[in-house]
Amino acid sequence: MTAVKESSRRPLGHFAERSLAGLLVIAGAGVGFGLLLMLVRFRWSPLYRADHEVAEWFNGLVAPHHALVTVLQAVTDLGGRPVLIWLVTIAVIGLLIRRQSRLAVYLIITGVGGLILDPSLKTLVGRLRPVVDVPVASAPGNSFPSGHALGSFVAYGALLLVFLPAMAPRWRKPAIGLVAVLVTLVGLTRIALGVHFVSDVLAGWLLGAAWLGVTAYAFRLWRRERGRSVPPLSEGLEPEAGDAISPAPAEEHVLEHPRSAVAELLVGWVIVFGALYGFGMFVSYHAKGTFFATLDTEVPRWFAERHTDTLTDLSWWWSKFGDTHAILLVSLVFCPLVLAVWRRWRPVLFVALAMFGELTLFLAAARAVERPRPPVENLDGQMPTSSFPSGHIAATICLWTAIAVIVFVRTDRWWRWLFVALAVIMPVGVAVSRMYRGMHHPTDFMGAILLSALWIGLLYWVVRPNADVYEGNRPAIESEQVGELDDELAKAARPQ
Repeated sequence: MTAVKESSRRPLGHFAERSLAGLLVIAGAGVGFGLLLMLVRFRWSPLYRADHEVAEWFNGLVAPHHALVTVLQAVTDLGGRPVLIWLVTIAVIGLLIRRQSRLAVYLIITGVGGLILDPSLKTLVGRLRPVVDVPVASAPGNSFPSGHALGSFVAYGALLLVFLPAMAPRWRKPAIGLVAVLVTLVGLTRIALGVHFVSDVLAGWLLGAAWLGVTAYAFRLWRRERGRSVPPLSEGLEPEAGDAISPAPAEEHVLEHPRSAVAELLVGWVIVFGALYGFGMFVSYHAKGTFFATLDTEVPRWFAERHTDTLTDLSWWWSKFGDTHAILLVSLVFCPLVLAVWRRWRPVLFVALAMFGELTLFLAAARAVERPRPPVENLDGQMPTSSFPSGHIAATICLWTAIAVIVFVRTDRWWRWLFVALAVIMPVGVAVSRMYRGMHHPTDFMGAILLSALWIGLLYWVVRPNADVYEGNRPAIESEQVGELDDELAKAARPQ
């Protein structure tokens, strides 16, 4: 009997020990933040001098090097709200699709809390941002604490705690180290760019650690109250959810023969480029007196004669659907959702290769052909690339065609036809807007079609993005069960 009692007490004892240690860490972070808050609020002179000296030193080091500033901006963007909100939102949707509503609620509460703490404390303290000799970056609002430091600590830390169980044990420590390095770099870039003092960044980290600790501790208490084991945080919040949240637990090989696939794609890329280069050189320099020359002369002129303010504004907005930011945004939303629903990397690889191949083929062909823009008013001004082929149109065709190819065979719902329609409407709209704005000839549009058709066809043959469907794979939630997602958050809030 004594042995049984002792064995039942061990988990409770381990939990109590870990809880006490965790509470001490949380309390230490909270006290450290409170101390910094008081010192900043009362303008403690040693801290004031140290903050300004470090800001000036970093400005002198960074300002002369524009390439370094570009790199720092790229790193600091990883801690900005757009990136963090996208990551957390996609993670929440994926967890709901995988029926892990408790983890989704945890991410929502932790993320929203971080969003509330940052502006509230900035308003309360009212500290102005650094003033340096050579400004290299700017940021709105007040300075204390650093929102990037706070947000990156909370968001990446919460995502790590949620998805650690999906990683193999040997990868968990490297993942923790990678997140720690990323959060540290984001904070340092805020100082190096001259938009935050050292104390702002330290305060952001301390506050982020305290808030993340509080929410993780609350989640662990919830598990304990329901009789579940409470493992070390190094195993994640819910170790038993590892298989459910793993991106592709049943996929043994993304491609059955990766080496031959790479060789086929490289050879195919060269062939597609050759066809694109040949057509581009013909329509650009050797098509005088042909139908192509008449088309390239009359169509831009026809559009230029019909410019109105309303159509110009509309063409600008529609043209934006084909620019890099819009294409990247749609890709970064679609790919995680496909991974969450069908648990396969191959469709994601298909989309990624479609966009990468389109970009490289477009840049190579534009550089090789060097076709001038149409001889009409170019409403977008001077562009860094030549006219043939149209990058906007090619990217739009490749993206929406790849999406339609994946979605159409993976559901029997009526809305799959919407993706087919988008694969036609989006490229046509972008093409008309680009020609209206005087940025492309009609044969540039033809070149984009040629590029997209050959490249997507090659990828479909090599990658076979829907092979898992023909082998019997089904989504995590069937098409007729999509409505069940609406109830997941409500279920998570009910007592169990």
